[in-house]
Amino acid sequence: MKKAIKLILRFLLSPWRWFRKKRDGVLPSGKRHEVPNDILLGLVRDMIREGHTATIWVKGFSMRPFLEHMRDKVILAQPERPLQEGDAVLAEIGPGHYVLHRIIKIEGEKITLMGDGNLGSTETCRMKHVAGIVTHYIRPKRTIPATDERLIRRIKRWRRLLPCRRFLLLVYKSTI
Repeated sequence: MKKAIKLILRFLLSPWRWFRKKRDGVLPSGKRHEVPNDILLGLVRDMIREGHTATIWVKGFSMRPFLEHMRDKVILAQPERPLQEGDAVLAEIGPGHYVLHRIIKIEGEKITLMGDGNLGSTETCRMKHVAGIVTHYIRPKRTIPATDERLIRRIKRWRRLLPCRRFLLLVYKSTI
């Protein structure tokens, strides 16, 4: 039944998919070298602590619909202000295990994280395990600062839609 619904949605939303591909472009098909996350993100964490910024490709689907796997990049830097709910951060939730998720709750030194595409699973870490904060979202053909008011409103709306996120993500996946 679920497969049939996906197929119907994919057919009905195909004009929108065509428009999005035309607007966002396609990824270059050049050769890439991948480094394991525990090594790469450990180096990124060290660079950010030294005061540099880092640009990384997004891998995974947990930040849908705001970030797409291997299409988008993010610029990470040290936080210039105290962390707030709604900030997207790169955090180490276990030894060598990093996630790029959004802060949903701060209780003293304890931070609760959840991906935009997750339906309920959360991770926790300490404030000292936050490697960097997202300052810019880089999509093909455009860059969006994390402080953009339209983006912040969309993120707040998306967080309120948690109960029906499963259905919205089904429609979103059908348009890709």
